[in-house]
Amino acid sequence: MSAPTVTGERRGQLNRRSLHLAYATAGYNLAEGIVAVAAGAAASSTALIGFGLDSFIEVSSALVVVWQFRSRLPEDRERRALRLIAISFFALAAWIGVDAARSLLGQGQAQPSPVGIGIAAVSVVVMPLLVWAKRRTGRELGSATVVADSTQTLLCTYLSAILLVGLTLNAWLGWSWADPIAGLVIAAAAVREGVQAWRGEQCDDCAIPGQNTEADDCGCGPRCTDACCTTENGSPR
Repeated sequence: MSAPTVTGERRGQLNRRSLHLAYATAGYNLAEGIVAVAAGAAASSTALIGFGLDSFIEVSSALVVVWQFRSRLPEDRERRALRLIAISFFALAAWIGVDAARSLLGQGQAQPSPVGIGIAAVSVVVMPLLVWAKRRTGRELGSATVVADSTQTLLCTYLSAILLVGLTLNAWLGWSWADPIAGLVIAAAAVREGVQAWRGEQCDDCAIPGQNTEADDCGCGPRCTDACCTTENGSPR
């Protein structure tokens, strides 16, 4: 990603917008998770419960990124936090896999959930708006981190769509097997997210201008590899 020319004042505005979008995403995921888990428990829906628990873990992951951007999280503590998040994703995937297999073998069937369909439908609308806002902000800022975060939000959009299809098929056609199948797709996504968190695939050395005492005039740390801190060939400035 080539770094656009942005004034210091504009960069400050974009950094604040990035934080606000991160907070908005975390807040929405928290509310989404509460509703999904409650509705999933009421309907015995593996997909809904898994979707809700995934939302809670996403909140934790987002807060690690926000914490890092605001106060430069020490590297060892950041790595430990990310690995705990990764383990949470792996545990979630294992639980969904077992419960989905149990449902497919006929040991409990999910009931239709109008509330679950509603929250999935809302997420299919809300998440793309957040993706668009994050991507636009990240590209103007020249921040690979913000753009990568928008890709993570895009994954949430896909999960919402998969959940919506599974719940709708169960409600309208009585295909109860669609719910655990949707759950297995969510489990696969959780494994992918867990692998990324374990590897720490995010910018470790970038912080908001004014928050990092070692930052240069671009507002980045000495080892930052984000777009605003690299030359055209990708080497640090």
